[in-house]
Amino acid sequence: MFKISVLMSVYYKEKPAYLDEALNSLAIQTYKADEIVLVIDGQIPIQLKNVIDKWLLLLPIKTIPLEKNVGLGNALNIGLNYVTNKLVARMDTDDICVPERFEKQISYFQKNPSTIILGGAIDEYDETFKERRGRRFSCCSHSDIVSYSLFRNPFNHMTVMFNKEFILGIGGYKHHHYMEDYNLWLRCIANGAICSNIDNTLVLARTGDAMIERRRGRDYLKSEIELARLKIKCFPNKKAKIILITFSRLIVRILPQQILSSVYKNIRKK
Repeated sequence: MFKISVLMSVYYKEKPAYLDEALNSLAIQTYKADEIVLVIDGQIPIQLKNVIDKWLLLLPIKTIPLEKNVGLGNALNIGLNYVTNKLVARMDTDDICVPERFEKQISYFQKNPSTIILGGAIDEYDETFKERRGRRFSCCSHSDIVSYSLFRNPFNHMTVMFNKEFILGIGGYKHHHYMEDYNLWLRCIANGAICSNIDNTLVLARTGDAMIERRRGRDYLKSEIELARLKIKCFPNKKAKIILITFSRLIVRILPQQILSSVYKNIRKK
C-alpha cells in the first residue's frame, strides 16, 4: 500500500473558512493520506490557529511553524524536508480536493511506477464556489508535457503528486516570484523526470480578480525574464523559440487587468 504525505503552506492572508474547507476535503478522501505536513509561514491570526487546532485532532497533521514569512517556494522546501513518505501530494489551503483525488493518482502510480510527477485537471470557480468559470488542463503524455512546458506551465500545482527523493535530488523548490512550481517542473524535465497528467478533475480551485492582478505588472515581468533564462538553460537548443515565446508572454503581462481577464477566459475555453 502506497503511503502519501500532503504538503501545504498557510500564511496570514488565508481565510479561515477556506483552510477549513481544504482540510475537510482531505478528511473525506477515499484514499487517506498518512501524513499532512502544514508549514505555517510566519505569524498567523488566532482564527487560523483555531482552524488548525480543530483539525489537529482529526487528521495526521504535522505543523512546521516559521517565525517569519519566507514565501511559498521557501516554505514548501522547508516542509518537504519534514515529509516522511516517498509520494507527496501538493495542496493549496484555499482549494478543495475531489474525494477520489488520491485514489486516482495512487492507481496511476501503481500502474506506472517510473512516474516522477503526476498532475490533473482543475475546475475553476469564483471564491464562493457558486459560479463555475472553466476547466484548466494541459496535456497527458510526457512528450506533450515537455513541448507544452516551453509555452506554459504544464501542471496545475495544487493537483500534483510527486516523488520526494527526485525533487530533493535536484534542489527542491526555489524562490521564484509567483512561479516556484513552473521553475521546479522545468528543472525536473531537464533532469529526466517522467511526467504525466490524468484528464480527470482532481481539485476545485478558487479564482478571482486578485489572481489575475498578480499575473501582471513589474514583478511578474521580472519573473518572466528569470523564467526565460531557466528555459534556455534547460533547453539550450530551443533558445530562439524561447525568446519569441517570452516576448509574447511579456506583452500579456503589461495588459490592463480587464483585457488580461478576457485573455485568460478565452484560454480556458480552448
